[in-house]
Amino acid sequence: MSQQTPAAPLPLILRALGVADRDLTSCTPLTGGTYNTVTRVTLTDGRDWVVKTPPPHSAGLRYERDLLVNEVAFYTAAARAGGPAVPRVVHSEPDPTAPTGAYLVMTARPGRPWHEVDWVEDPHAEPRLRAELGCIVGRLHTVTGPGGFGYPAAPFGPPAATWRTAFTAMTEAVLADAETYRAPLPYPVDRIRTVLARAAPVLDDVTRPALVHFDLWQGNLLVAGEPGARSIGGVIDGERMFWGDPVADFVSLALFGEVEEDGDFLAGYAEGSRQALEFSESVRLRLALYRSYLYLIMLVETVPRGLGPEAAEQTRQLVAPHLVAALDAVSRRTSA
Repeated sequence: MSQQTPAAPLPLILRALGVADRDLTSCTPLTGGTYNTVTRVTLTDGRDWVVKTPPPHSAGLRYERDLLVNEVAFYTAAARAGGPAVPRVVHSEPDPTAPTGAYLVMTARPGRPWHEVDWVEDPHAEPRLRAELGCIVGRLHTVTGPGGFGYPAAPFGPPAATWRTAFTAMTEAVLADAETYRAPLPYPVDRIRTVLARAAPVLDDVTRPALVHFDLWQGNLLVAGEPGARSIGGVIDGERMFWGDPVADFVSLALFGEVEEDGDFLAGYAEGSRQALEFSESVRLRLALYRSYLYLIMLVETVPRGLGPEAAEQTRQLVAPHLVAALDAVSRRTSA
């Protein structure tokens, strides 16, 4: 076996799957994530897996309970609609008290993260791939949840009957985390809570619990192939998924930007979802709400993750102005 010897609990997991040391070609730790331990495992028979195990500690945000349950739900639901870019679940164990601990084994996808690709050497590829990505996301959004709204792991209780109920619980949880961890935010928590509550009625415009990845930033989008023949190789890390408003996915797809300006993506999205996205007043207000939620998570999680003073300050300087802009946009649209 080449490269690194697997670290516990990986050997236990592999043995549980009937994989012996002689069956291994390599075990390679993968970096880039900030939560789970991730290892790529290549077998002598050609199978190529990614193994995820959650951190041993319990410190984290309230919504982060049993994230692997969410990821299994995402890949299972997306298996057909997402096409080959979506990993397939090989095996999973959701119970952290099992002898192996909780884990997820999925098929590996080819490529490297979008933001690591040198687009200069392939100047015409990016618009085409944005359209391809839009088509994939549009198809994913046609998938409807089997129950109600919210996270499959149910960190806040059973699925909610309405999107307003689910999203209110989600935002209240991260605000409670902000208070627990004393996370520095640009506005007091009570002020943020009031701003978000005033906009809650618009959430009733969402009546179908769609499949939402909610972490489609460029690090979770793999680009495969050589210049001139590139394609979307993988849509990965579905652990933050929930059943809710498909509009929420456009926040990370255009992180700190405006998806409304991405004509290539929107053209592909219309093809995949079989309907063009109309940026109505409702959609724009909901986008501002989901931006607020994501930016709150990004700021609050710096505390339990223990980033260190310098990294935490860099995150605050980057994200806080965007949170202010999103909350101000919610206020303007609810006071008009």
